[in-house]
Amino acid sequence: MDIERLVQMANDIGDYFASEPDRAIAIAGMVNHLERFWEPRMRRQIVAHLAAGGEGLAELPRAAVARLAESRLTGNAARAS
Repeated sequence: MDIERLVQMANDIGDYFASEPDRAIAIAGMVNHLERFWEPRMRRQIVAHLAAGGEGLAELPRAAVARLAESRLTGNAARAS
């Protein structure tokens, strides 16, 4: 999938979760969404995009994708900090 489209989708999801007053819950909710509804290749692409600088990603999606990247190592993605 085109990375610009994935960034737009991630930012749209971030806009939805931005209404959550607790940032940790918002990040966990966004990571949960990415894990449940995005195909593994889409998740790999957005994680790689963040590793390359994350151009276009808003702050909340950037944090969620970073958490998603960490989860690939630990297996605990959606758990709130």
